Amino acid sequence: MPPMRNIKLTIAYDGTEFSGWQKQINAPTIQGEIEKRLELVTNSSPVTLHGAGRTDAGVHALAMVANFHSISSIILPQLHRALNSMLPMAIRILAAEEVSQDFHARFSVRSKTYIYKIETGAIQSPIHRLYQVHIPSSLSIEKMEACLNLLSGTHDFASFEAAGSRDKSITTGRGSIRTLQKAELSKTNANSFEFSFTGDGFLRHMVRNIMGTILDVGKGRTSLVDFKKIIQAKDRSAAGVTAPAHGLFLQTIRY
Repeated sequence: MPPMRNIKLTIAYDGTEFSGWQKQINAPTIQGEIEKRLELVTNSSPVTLHGAGRTDAGVHALAMVANFHSISSIILPQLHRALNSMLPMAIRILAAEEVSQDFHARFSVRSKTYIYKIETGAIQSPIHRLYQVHIPSSLSIEKMEACLNLLSGTHDFASFEAAGSRDKSITTGRGSIRTLQKAELSKTNANSFEFSFTGDGFLRHMVRNIMGTILDVGKGRTSLVDFKKIIQAKDRSAAGVTAPAHGLFLQTIRY
């Protein structure tokens, strides 16, 4: 019997046309598309691809990480080329490497960084419409930065947690408590802003729920005092709406 190999993939994708990362029976997903090609390339079935997380429908990734196990003897450059030749153009394998058997794309993660992109000009370029959320109004940078300062550190993020966020089969003992090492805002041009969140883990819709609430503060609909109370409430109904998916990118994962 050939030895079992553990192969790590780094993946970039445009999530516009997919129903998220996680495989579904009747909808195209990133995991599903890659697994189908892996089964052909490795001549084995089934192949289970373990992702570092589960991005939602419409969310993009600059460097998702996943791993799978196989006894296939295919060399990695050939595997890499074959996958990219077969996958939709919206999905690209950036790298393929063999890793130790104890590596797991999800459970070995130390931190992740997500970015969220906003455009505030009166008219949005159609080129940006799938990758930046258009808010044609004035936003208070100072107030939004103050919100980010309140979010930095370790908190119970239950107010920003969607239903079904946590995998109940995995007991971590921390519930909805997460640590944000960085929460920053930068201006990329005159009308565009990028929010960056680096943390040890993220709850389902956490960044999008945070963004929906921060944008309410930026528009003057919610005060900083109320934002602080929303964090302390630990109640999803206290926070704002979930921001659109297409402004969100999984940027980097650290192990």
